[in-house]
Amino acid sequence: MKDCIAVIEAGGTKFNCALVTSDGEFLSETRIGTTTPEQTMAEVISYFRAQREQGFAFSKMGIASFGPVDLNPASATYGYITATPKPHWSNTDLVGPLKREFGCEIAFDTDVNGAALAESLWGAATGTDVAIYVTVGTGIGGGIVINGKPVHGLIHPELGHMLLPNRHQHAGACPFHGDCLEGLASGAAMGQIWQQAAETLEDDHPAWQQQAEVLAAMCHNLLVTLSPQKIVLGGGVMAKPGLLEQVVILTTKTLAGYLTLPADMSLKDILCLPGLGNKAGMLGALALTQL
Repeated sequence: MKDCIAVIEAGGTKFNCALVTSDGEFLSETRIGTTTPEQTMAEVISYFRAQREQGFAFSKMGIASFGPVDLNPASATYGYITATPKPHWSNTDLVGPLKREFGCEIAFDTDVNGAALAESLWGAATGTDVAIYVTVGTGIGGGIVINGKPVHGLIHPELGHMLLPNRHQHAGACPFHGDCLEGLASGAAMGQIWQQAAETLEDDHPAWQQQAEVLAAMCHNLLVTLSPQKIVLGGGVMAKPGLLEQVVILTTKTLAGYLTLPADMSLKDILCLPGLGNKAGMLGALALTQL
């Protein structure tokens, strides 16, 4: 039997599932499309059941999930996805079926809290006291790690639903808030606003300037409220060449010299891409099991 840890990055588009060693070596992994809760969870359970049958032994599982989720262990709905914009997934129990099936210890948090923790342990935010991870993809979510622990508080951070200036008066795509951050700057919102997928927009399309403006406003707010040493910007939209650089320029402009940074540091050092690349989510699930 090979001892390992089961990890799940539960996303709105796909569930990335893997078996890893405690030091992050991937032994087996698969990708399962996020369809209905019933079908997706059945495929997840089938994958891990098959791994056990092949000789992989795991007594711990980390789940880093899209949200919102219930993180209160005393709650009757602990381990559930709650009121999510993802169709069919509101009030879905993630932890319960997996715990019943495998009888293992399960660490559970948001996908972005997990990614923030992984980046602070092994990636772009190592050595920080306050680190923020924001994913700008199909949706937008943000995780916060302070002194080595993910922030929960009342529920957990929902940075994607902060309200920002809507200078161009777009209606916004969020079903809850319209023109919140996610409603203006997620990949899905860009597709709705511009009537074409973000990845097909030309480099000189006005969408990218407006995208940078919204993300810069977000970074401005995060810098003046939480004083992070790193804001790690991940997700598929951030893969656009030049977007991060423009966000840095515009954030510098809006801050207007107000923040006095350490002499050897600039915003280029604070706003950055993930150090763990597309593994931040799954390594985040692993990191949760080590708290």
